[in-house]
Amino acid sequence: MRVDVLTLFPEMFSGPFSSSIMKRARERRLLDINLVNIRDFSTNKHHTVDDTPYGGGAGMVMSAEPIFLAVQHVVRQLGKAPQRVVMMCPRGKPFNQAMALDMAVESNLVIICGHYEGIDERVREMLVTDEVSIGDFVLTGGELPAMVLIDAITRLIPGVLGGAFSTEEESFRSGLLEYPQYTRPRLYQGSEVPDVLLSGHHGEVRKWRRRQSLLLTLACRPDLLSKADLTREDKDILKSIADDLQGLDL
Repeated sequence: MRVDVLTLFPEMFSGPFSSSIMKRARERRLLDINLVNIRDFSTNKHHTVDDTPYGGGAGMVMSAEPIFLAVQHVVRQLGKAPQRVVMMCPRGKPFNQAMALDMAVESNLVIICGHYEGIDERVREMLVTDEVSIGDFVLTGGELPAMVLIDAITRLIPGVLGGAFSTEEESFRSGLLEYPQYTRPRLYQGSEVPDVLLSGHHGEVRKWRRRQSLLLTLACRPDLLSKADLTREDKDILKSIADDLQGLDL
């Protein structure tokens, strides 16, 4: 996959993209990151990329022209229009695992990182195919959200994590939170690994993990259960959990 990131601060990406999984993905040529400095496409002598908003108001607005020219530059490099042009912005759809899976099948993405008080609306109207938000809070710019999006997508590119099932049971992949994980030592500061995980009985381990996954989701993110694809066994487990809770003297 090739990802072109349009940004005013390309230096922000050097650390995250040169470490861990994204570094390995790039070394294996499974991921190609192309950082495009929007300022390089300014057409005025001061290389400014923003201006005061029409109608007045605080702050500055990123101009349309440098962004349009930057996208045209990417189009010339690709030899075709990009499959998706993503803009990180507060009014976008909340980013989730389903969206990451959807984007991970593309061969190329363009991501626009905004700054200041926003971006000229004509960019949104004429260039952008997807508007994405990573949460209801304010950040300085779109760079950090873009890193989050790229990290989530990179993990899903075939071959990046190695094993074919590496991401199958991660949180949100099945619509539920992941079950608890343990490793050696068996006993640490008085806390012991559950016996079932040491039993060697794969069927019982699977049942324990599924119950724990449902229990954690019910406790921490009950909203996910209404959207999860639950089996008959899952529903029986949830009923059992509900019965256990009713039997407690709280």
